[in-house]
Amino acid sequence: MTTSPAASAAPSPTPPAPRTSRLLHPDPTVRRLARITLLNTVGSGLSFSVGVLFFTRCLGLSAAQLGLGLTAAGLCGVVASVPAGRAADRCGTKPILVALTALTGLGTAGYTAVGGYPAFVAVACLVAAADRGSAAVRNALYAEVLPADKRVAGRAYLRVVTNVGMCLGTGVGAIALQIDSRTGYLTAILADAASYLLVAAMYLRLPVPGAASRKDPADHGPRPRPARERNPALRDGPFLLVTALSSVLALQFAMLEVGVPLWIVQRTDAPRITVAATLVVNTVLVIAFQVRATRGTEHPAAAARACGRAGLLLAASCLVIALAHGAPASIAAMVVLVGVALQAIGEVLGQAGAWALSYDLAGERAHGAYQGVFNAGSAAALMIGPAVVSTAVIGHGLIGWAVLGALLAGAGLAMGPAVRWARRRGPVAPA
Repeated sequence: MTTSPAASAAPSPTPPAPRTSRLLHPDPTVRRLARITLLNTVGSGLSFSVGVLFFTRCLGLSAAQLGLGLTAAGLCGVVASVPAGRAADRCGTKPILVALTALTGLGTAGYTAVGGYPAFVAVACLVAAADRGSAAVRNALYAEVLPADKRVAGRAYLRVVTNVGMCLGTGVGAIALQIDSRTGYLTAILADAASYLLVAAMYLRLPVPGAASRKDPADHGPRPRPARERNPALRDGPFLLVTALSSVLALQFAMLEVGVPLWIVQRTDAPRITVAATLVVNTVLVIAFQVRATRGTEHPAAAARACGRAGLLLAASCLVIALAHGAPASIAAMVVLVGVALQAIGEVLGQAGAWALSYDLAGERAHGAYQGVFNAGSAAALMIGPAVVSTAVIGHGLIGWAVLGALLAGAGLAMGPAVRWARRRGPVAPA
């Protein structure tokens, strides 16, 4: 609170500062981003909960057609991330983000007009490309609107909001599932599309400070006009290695969403309700600890150590989950939940470390390009992860879980040498 000079001249009791709810972030920019994120993820959760049934029952797609179409869409999302990030560096993050978010909304609405399989694949590819491209640009926008020392903590807070929004959206989607009608599914899809358009309008009103106000203290002089040259992130070997290692760690999401449910149902005696319980455990722990996990990741070496600890926890999670095979039903359920709890703690540590490295190793002059490449790696992991987990892991039982655990631990521990290599290369060249 500020006071006038006249008021401050006379001594008076200092009024107590207004108390802000502990659920609200103290930074007004983060609060504004949180409102945008909440709206976006409620819509996404709504669409996610009804999507498969809408595509198969309303559009008449077979499971094989749906899988092939979504795989093609995932590939488009991987490819789109890099040019989207580069475009953000050249044209500005906000206009590119607004355009891509609006395009995602229009494409989502387009699902309701699909009349055949080729049209579905075309719309799915458009939506995936716009959505993954906007994710890369959004991460670059965070670098512009948040101070360097607040970015990772801000993203952690927004990830908590994301989990809350997805839960709310999924709950609303349950209503559409219960109604089980074409009208209900169409309404859910169109509501998701409308949320994207509203989010685009909210981004349009988001104030983005000038480069000078967020400039790295180590940078001197005005930012040069971007030259038409190759993407600097694609020529940065250390950053590409960090991206690859982070992508390996991202296989944990397929492990949770695909591997654990299949393992519970096919290879253990745990009751099927355990599948839902694992998602609850993960969501609660991420909400509770994601912000706390960012503490101490301000420096690249510390962020790399967080990734190393994450890899070890994820490996332990794999081994614990594997032990549920052959155990009595109640014990198998408890063992799986313990393993998922370890996975959740590893997840929050790994995400905090990866976010910090994606910003710190990029410098301050090419966040769009670097976030585009980093996001492409994550998108690739999300695309191939289900196939890797369902065949290589579930198909080989205990040995498959052990191999996955070793892979995750190796990726986490290798982050330290990769970051030391990145720090030896010197400052990142301007884009």
